[in-house]
Amino acid sequence: MRYYAGPVARLIDELARLPGIGNKTAQRLAFHLLNAPPEAAHNLARAVTEARDSVRFCKICANLTDSEVCQICADPGRDQTQICVVGEPKDLVAMEKTRGYKGVYHVLQGVLSPLNGVDADSLTIRQLLARLEGGRVREVILATNPNVEGDATALYLARLIKPLGVKVTRIAHGLPVGAHLEYADEMTLAKALEGRREV
Repeated sequence: MRYYAGPVARLIDELARLPGIGNKTAQRLAFHLLNAPPEAAHNLARAVTEARDSVRFCKICANLTDSEVCQICADPGRDQTQICVVGEPKDLVAMEKTRGYKGVYHVLQGVLSPLNGVDADSLTIRQLLARLEGGRVREVILATNPNVEGDATALYLARLIKPLGVKVTRIAHGLPVGAHLEYADEMTLAKALEGRREV
């Protein structure tokens, strides 16, 4: 039995395909859009279409941009001798929010995941290695997620980059600020101990 008119059912189906959106949330979103003023739905549709049509990957770092080169790569104030390697554009945004990093980035567009069919050729590793030619880059910071795939990707990249004479570092893992030792799991504590530094 069909509960909704065809267009409503299609809208719910399409919304439910988005990551993190289940059927009930898709229904709520669909009814919100249908009950909102018409311009709200039209503005959303235009924003999605415009983003899909105009956003591309930066030709230098593979970050999302609406021009040939992203704002970070085009910024002459950034330290071009330091490249922070991240898995996804959203990871770059997280790093930028710290306001503590002044170098440039390289976005891999994923991490190595053989079970999901993601190998080295699926990522922007060749472009990263091309950026390291010429000896201008002094340090590559590997900032992939601290999980199995992220660690495997970081290790793979380190093995490729170290022979080029470039310093390779990995972001520290460990306890978040304000955490209590008694509530931390063993792996987090072990990583925190490994990443200790002199004070």
